[in-house]
Amino acid sequence: PEANIIKLPNVSASIPQLKTAIKELQAQGYKIPDYPEDPKTDAEKDIKARFGRVLGSAVNPVLREGNSDRRAAASVKQFARNNPHKMGAWAADSRSHVAHMTAGDFYGSEKSVTVAQPTDVRIELVAKDGATTVLKAKTALKAGEVIDAAVMSRKALRAFYAEQIADAKAKGVLLSLHLKATMMKVSDPIMFGHAVTVFFKDVFDKHAAVIADLGVNVNNGFGDLVAKLAKLPEASRAAIEADIQAVYKARPELAMVNSDKGITNLHVPSDVIVDASMPAMLRDSGRMWGTDGKLHDTKAMIPDRCYARIYQVVIDDCKKHGAFDPKTMGSVPNVGLMAQKAEEYGSHDKTFEIQADGVVRVVDAAGAVLLEQMVEAGDVFRMCQVKDAPIQDWVKLAVSRARLSNTPAIFWLDKHRGHDAQIIAKVEKYLKDHDTTGLDITIQSPEEAIAVSLERIRQGNDTISVTGNVLRDYLTDLFPILELGTSAKMLSIVPLMAGGGLFETGAGGSAPKHVQQFQEEGYLRWDSLGEFLALGVSLEHLAQTFKNPKAQVLADTLDQANARILDNNRSPARRVGELDNRGSHFYLALYWAQALAEQTKDKDLQARFAPLAKTLADNEAAINAELIAAQGKPVEMGGYYHPDFAKTSAAMRPSVTLNAALAAV
Repeated sequence: PEANIIKLPNVSASIPQLKTAIKELQAQGYKIPDYPEDPKTDAEKDIKARFGRVLGSAVNPVLREGNSDRRAAASVKQFARNNPHKMGAWAADSRSHVAHMTAGDFYGSEKSVTVAQPTDVRIELVAKDGATTVLKAKTALKAGEVIDAAVMSRKALRAFYAEQIADAKAKGVLLSLHLKATMMKVSDPIMFGHAVTVFFKDVFDKHAAVIADLGVNVNNGFGDLVAKLAKLPEASRAAIEADIQAVYKARPELAMVNSDKGITNLHVPSDVIVDASMPAMLRDSGRMWGTDGKLHDTKAMIPDRCYARIYQVVIDDCKKHGAFDPKTMGSVPNVGLMAQKAEEYGSHDKTFEIQADGVVRVVDAAGAVLLEQMVEAGDVFRMCQVKDAPIQDWVKLAVSRARLSNTPAIFWLDKHRGHDAQIIAKVEKYLKDHDTTGLDITIQSPEEAIAVSLERIRQGNDTISVTGNVLRDYLTDLFPILELGTSAKMLSIVPLMAGGGLFETGAGGSAPKHVQQFQEEGYLRWDSLGEFLALGVSLEHLAQTFKNPKAQVLADTLDQANARILDNNRSPARRVGELDNRGSHFYLALYWAQALAEQTKDKDLQARFAPLAKTLADNEAAINAELIAAQGKPVEMGGYYHPDFAKTSAAMRPSVTLNAALAAV
């Protein structure tokens, strides 16, 4: 119950990022083995499994022993209304649209069951010849746990890609693919790889032997082939490159990640992540960047139907009513089911690329088959689970937020989907445990729920979305990006089921570019407002949990300081010579010290911080000059993924005046 954790965003590492990090650590003298992509020996398999445990967002489920409460801080929402970010205009005749499968996807195949008694299950593949392969020997289940099993058909997926590629060419729109290869680290890289080989089919068919010899792994994106071509003799490389150019001419134009460098949507799986890429497209009039460096109408392929359709509802709404207006639009706070590796985001150890035709069965300790799915070689089988206690806690949190904020709440659940049907039964049961008198709480399918929420947004009204783990992730990017221009300025509170609090900050997607800019030109664009907001709610939690009035004064004055940072535009700019992250930290210290000096609730804090407020205000010009003087030259951090603390600390604290003032407190 005493836990009070502020968690910064982490790198949702993809395999290419992991390999770079390993190289860096090895160069620093750490005895770490290389990552075996295709392990042959038991030792290599063990190494791969150990890396797997710390890869991607592995830290999140460990810390997230609670459900999620995400909303915009009042000061941030007000600032966005007073200073609306730019929204692209929508044309009623926009040709942009979402393309999803109509059969053969996870949505269509999902089967689900609630387990009555505690048991262990194994996942096994029974091939057509009767041979049984155990895919996962043991998964422990608690009483009341919901499990599901679904299959993505390789044939159906590849046919879908081929059809959509032809359709994009016929319609003259850009082609794009939106998956989450970082978090869905088993299923989505495979689905990404199929898109690469279908799009560049001519190249992969014609040069199959050479590509196999090069050890190309298409699950790492088309960029993996491009990088490995360098190993070839000039003549064979030129032949393959010519055939690649021929494909670009014959196929629809791909959406670009970097038009200048020729990096397409299909180059690197971690470059286009659906929860960030779709809101960006929706904010840019439904368009993405083409090779000409201009925005164009786009076909967005999101193969699985589970969540793809909500984005089409937004497109339809914008085509009909135009872009949203940040000055007047309402909010969609989220209560997300997240605890104990809930749903798809805990499924990686139960997701498999199937090696032979047959049936995958989920069998309990007594030998009863709980779930089974017909599969073909190359299909992706996935099993998810969600425990009963987190569902009870999630329902309680939803009722509590609806009551505290006096806002309607909608559970986004689809009764036609296997898993959701089981969850609906539990939600209906557990809502009866709470006093919901006077509250507006409903259950609607994601498409209905988003349509209602968008209608209310346009009227300036708020609507709480109560969702599963994936929609929690998607919506806490979608709505903040439309409302505030970014998802990094949200309060992200995880009331831990054991009583403590976890406060997450911002979104880390842009961090790599920011660090690269800092290393190259000594300018750090990273906006720490997310950390400042998290610190505020962390102090508030401390005050309420331990009845600590000093902590409440610190929280209240920090809130005032955050509002002043926004009102006076003291967040980092974008280029050398202007305020950067270090400057915004100085202004936070100044405004917070001033707010503490001005308040009268706690005389002790007032006396302690009044001298600092005066020193910082008197030396504002000198401190700014010292901070700006440190910009414009390369910074040696002693590492990228694992920087040297002393070197980085010196680079981040270049103002002697500011350092002396803080040391004197």
